[in-house]
Amino acid sequence: MKKINLVLLFLNVINLSMAQKISNKGILAPSAEKRPHDITMHNHTRTDNYYWLNQREDPEVLKYLNAENEYLEAVMKPIAAQREALFEEMKARIKEKDESVPYKDGSFYYYSKFVEGGEYPVYCRKKDNLDAVEEVILDGNQLGKDKAYFQIGGFEISDNEEIMAYGTDTVSRRNYDLVFKNLKTGELYPETIKNTEGGSYAWAADNKTIFYIVRDQQTLLGNKIFRHILGTDPSSDQLVFEEKDNQYYTGLYRMKSKKYIAIVSEQNGVATEYQLLEASNPLGEFKTFLARKNGHEYYVEHYQDKFFVKTNSGNAINFKLVEVEEKNASNIKLWKEKIAHRNDVLLEGIEVFKNHLVIQERNEGLIKLRIIDQTNNQEHYVDFGEPAYDAYIGTNPDFNTNLLRFGYNSLTTPGSTFDYDMTSKTKYLRKEQEILGGFDKKNYKSERFYIKSRDGVNIPVSLVYHKNTKIDGSAPLLQYSYGSYGYSTDASFSSTRLSLLDRGFVYAITHIRGGQEMGRKWYEDGKMFKKINTFNDFVDCSRGLIEKKYTASDRLFAMGGSAGGLLMGAIINQAPELYKGVVAAVPFVDVVTTMLDESIPLTTGEFEEWGNPKNKKSYNYMLSYSPYDQVQRKKYPNLLVTAGLHDSQVQYWEPAKWVAKLRAYKTDQNILILHTNMSAGHGGASGRFTALKDTALNYSFLLDLAKKL
Repeated sequence: MKKINLVLLFLNVINLSMAQKISNKGILAPSAEKRPHDITMHNHTRTDNYYWLNQREDPEVLKYLNAENEYLEAVMKPIAAQREALFEEMKARIKEKDESVPYKDGSFYYYSKFVEGGEYPVYCRKKDNLDAVEEVILDGNQLGKDKAYFQIGGFEISDNEEIMAYGTDTVSRRNYDLVFKNLKTGELYPETIKNTEGGSYAWAADNKTIFYIVRDQQTLLGNKIFRHILGTDPSSDQLVFEEKDNQYYTGLYRMKSKKYIAIVSEQNGVATEYQLLEASNPLGEFKTFLARKNGHEYYVEHYQDKFFVKTNSGNAINFKLVEVEEKNASNIKLWKEKIAHRNDVLLEGIEVFKNHLVIQERNEGLIKLRIIDQTNNQEHYVDFGEPAYDAYIGTNPDFNTNLLRFGYNSLTTPGSTFDYDMTSKTKYLRKEQEILGGFDKKNYKSERFYIKSRDGVNIPVSLVYHKNTKIDGSAPLLQYSYGSYGYSTDASFSSTRLSLLDRGFVYAITHIRGGQEMGRKWYEDGKMFKKINTFNDFVDCSRGLIEKKYTASDRLFAMGGSAGGLLMGAIINQAPELYKGVVAAVPFVDVVTTMLDESIPLTTGEFEEWGNPKNKKSYNYMLSYSPYDQVQRKKYPNLLVTAGLHDSQVQYWEPAKWVAKLRAYKTDQNILILHTNMSAGHGGASGRFTALKDTALNYSFLLDLAKKL
């Protein structure tokens, strides 16, 4: 505790002195060479002066990216001490020696832990009970030692509990090497399978056959599923399925009942197709559960002699739950409705137990856990007791139990793990994440309310601030959103965020359309030809927050990453005067050019999210909001932009090109800096402490600008 208090004292002294501030004065910014490249579509030609930056191996490209990194460090040099102090402060809140709550799977209890000074998790298990001898099955610190990037992509244990299959990525392109470990001897099997989809592994019941997905190295789509027999040469593995429609994503897993292995082909918002194989028959053929059909999305879980199916059939946009006997699975006419469709409730997922069925629902933007007793059909909801929170079904591999493991946190409550007795309706707190340094949740206030958008729709807002922060328009405020793919941004806790709250920031999450917080229609109204709603909602919430005196336009900041980075680009084109500063992390900003190039990873699978620009109507609509194409000669806010050289989702050249063009066009003297992580990808640094350096960069940028009020 003394350590963090000293850090806070040091940082507060620096903040109060205000002697040093970031500045671009007298520092020559990099200037990317203009090499005109014409792109013509639908008799319309766009000239891209920075198209050449997409050559990752070109020395001139690397020289430019390094020059931008050097420029950032020069601009940020005056606050280097604050930045380092922020890093130490956030690190000091983390309990270095820590472990997760064990969960039971088979005859073992599994958990992960962090050791003091360790960057990566150590995976362990104990047999039969928690007093047994600990068995370390995978040590991330040993595997990741001296590597610039390291990530474990999940693991699966064979039915006899003796063999572990796990994936590792050392480049950050999400290509995982599949490796096998004998847990009795500790030895690795001789074969390694390259370029697999991390975590998408499924053992058959014979303890020697495993199925895995291989990724196409041009598109990075996982499109081929192979069968491997342990101890054999992977080059002889049999292809059991190939997804030939590159608009579909492929998944693979073993169902909780252990009876079936499932292949899932999914086009988000369009269609789903399951293929099943009994795990006891690994050499058999996968059989289609129900053939894909445009407009029909469904998700399957096996239970005893039947299947539960979450489906949107019959215009159930928020989904309904049906059940069907195994023998009649593909006959949709024999599906029996168990939970009807509701216009105001989104059915998100299910968890099946021997005696209970748990339904994860979303109503008015909040998660609800509904418990149904399968022996008598009585039901109830878990009570959470806060106005804004995040809850979710946890890891529950044990079928024969009355305990539900769920996770819970809120804007003021750290991540908590509960066991809930579904029979007695009793909650047991197994762990609340310990935040060091004297954290007290009573020092923070959270609120939830609505702001009306320009088309009359009420947008939910969740926010948090220190109890001593005055809500009179004088506080700086950081507004965050994502707003794409139907991904819901819940009101969750962040220990790093405390560094902003303790310095007077208000933090607001605006639950804009394009997410799924308010149901499936919320998503549908923020994609394709309605994408503009996403950007309008954010801007209108910004104005609403100012009107409600949570902040003012000269102290309002915005942050978003990936598709949320596209949001950042769109809002500063639409209303740059509203924002003092913006952080755009790995932003998807060159929408049209990227979506025209089907060789770029993941492009084709996104057509139903953004549109296919080879269609003229889609082209014109996407062009109207594409941040890179809409850069204009005008004033822009202060900007910090980040990229990852090995990013497999948003290629590094999108933010790099955007920054280069902004430099040439903007008419202000505001800060514009680009940081490219030269050894990481979409998620940034992989270690738990190393990743904090990225956050320290972002926060020091925001805090310094807030000092200049």
